Amino acid sequence: MILSGAEIVVETLIEQGCKTVFGYPGGQVINLYDALYTRSDRIQHILTAHEQGASHAADGYARASGEVGVVIATSGPGATNLVTGIATAYLDSIPLIAITGNVPNSLIGKDSFQEVDITGVTLPITKHNFLVKSIDKLADTIREAFIIAKSGRPGPVLIDIPKDVQVATYPYQACPVVEKKMQKKAKGDKLTKAVQMIAESKKPYIYFGGGALSADISEEITQLADKIDAPVGCTMMGLSAVPVNHPRYLGMEGMHGHYASSVSQDEADLIITVGARFSDRATGNVSKYARKAKIIHIDADGAELNKNVAVELGIECDVKDALQRLISLVDKKELPEWNARIQELKAEEAQQFEKVTAKDRITPYALIQETAKLANPDTPIVTDVGQHQMWVAQYYPFQNARTFISSGGLGTMGFGLGAAIGAAKATGKRTVLFTGDGSFGMNLNELATVSSENVPVVIIIMNNHVLGMVRQWQTLFFQKHYSNTDLHGRKTDFMKLADAFGIKGYRIQELSELTPVLEKAFAENAPVLVECMIDQDEFVLPMLPPGGCIEDIITERSDK
Repeated sequence: MILSGAEIVVETLIEQGCKTVFGYPGGQVINLYDALYTRSDRIQHILTAHEQGASHAADGYARASGEVGVVIATSGPGATNLVTGIATAYLDSIPLIAITGNVPNSLIGKDSFQEVDITGVTLPITKHNFLVKSIDKLADTIREAFIIAKSGRPGPVLIDIPKDVQVATYPYQACPVVEKKMQKKAKGDKLTKAVQMIAESKKPYIYFGGGALSADISEEITQLADKIDAPVGCTMMGLSAVPVNHPRYLGMEGMHGHYASSVSQDEADLIITVGARFSDRATGNVSKYARKAKIIHIDADGAELNKNVAVELGIECDVKDALQRLISLVDKKELPEWNARIQELKAEEAQQFEKVTAKDRITPYALIQETAKLANPDTPIVTDVGQHQMWVAQYYPFQNARTFISSGGLGTMGFGLGAAIGAAKATGKRTVLFTGDGSFGMNLNELATVSSENVPVVIIIMNNHVLGMVRQWQTLFFQKHYSNTDLHGRKTDFMKLADAFGIKGYRIQELSELTPVLEKAFAENAPVLVECMIDQDEFVLPMLPPGGCIEDIITERSDK
């Protein structure tokens, strides 16, 4: 079958199981969009308001589904508008394919209209990228991109296709869906060493990150925990891999982690780390991190072993296979003293929580809890970045894997609305977006997409009229110099904004309005925006100061 390059691109995407793509048309991808038009019965295209929103939507689609997300943009500014979204996916190891058009081969390097060396721009933030100069390489390049994006440690791949390659014709032959590359298996002597370290441990702690979701090891984590009588904690990226009501689960640790999780990790004599990279937000001062513990680090990416934290045993391997084998090899343990200490820490945490919550006014905790009552366990919960993100990470009762969708490594404000669109399209489920007035302002133009596509997203804006996270730091560490974090001067009326985009809007100002308004919002079979007014002085606690350690943990406000 003889097809144009543009048709080959779309046919190969369909061949590889791609059902939905996100993007924005332009001169150098107009042939691609014509091919999408003639195949719209087999592949759906979602037109966003901006290419950055499209990249976040493809990212959210991938996070919610576990499949490869795909985004398309034209050359020049269209391509560069993808950069933040590609970097977001790269830092969080999300399988994403970005397809960009470029000027014809004959014009490359001549400063042509809307020409940018996007492969050069994205080299540091992609797992791999391609400039396809010949049509005979096109289909196989796309297939290879899918393999790279989803194999090992997942990540984004960019494919740049000059206009003349899209116009040219070439025989196309459909191929099967490509499989992930086989990962190396953990060596037997390494697992034997791990078994010995576990046997000698009296205070083991299992610590997992986003790699647990990529490797689909929720059951293996809890099985190992039960067998060696260990508590379980995670990074922010690991949230939702283990249900919050599991008796061994202590929640997120790190800068804004749960008190019991962070302290028990500090007191452990063995930390079994799976699919986490020891980022600075998780470790604090590396020289004082886990001083009492030996560390076993199991990861798909060997580059992460001993990169940020020195470990006693590093194992680069197929994580799922390694845990399954480890579970079969270790002896069952009972550690009553360690478990008694964990219960003490959980009781202390509960007392701290009582101190920072109020019963007579709207708090982020009440808002999150009431929302959770109305949502389903499989409802995708998306956040932007800031205080609201940390409150959700701390207190939302996640039950199902891949239901927490947030920008971790890059911390991208404006990620949420696009990602919520992608998550809703991937799952076919009503999706909840928690955002702040600051983050929401970054990409609120995607309300046009939510409205035109009738995406069932409940958008909850925690409005405190400030850039809350930065303001919290200014309060604690910069003598209350509130430089450019006060947004009271902004006159945005979110109710009028919702109406302008054809979306219903509700405002919550009093505690008595909280439940009735949320019930109305969830009753809508359409997108809806809820603005909830909260106190500008609400803090995210506990908090480890930047560069601090567990001894510096802040559990209540003292600045007043």
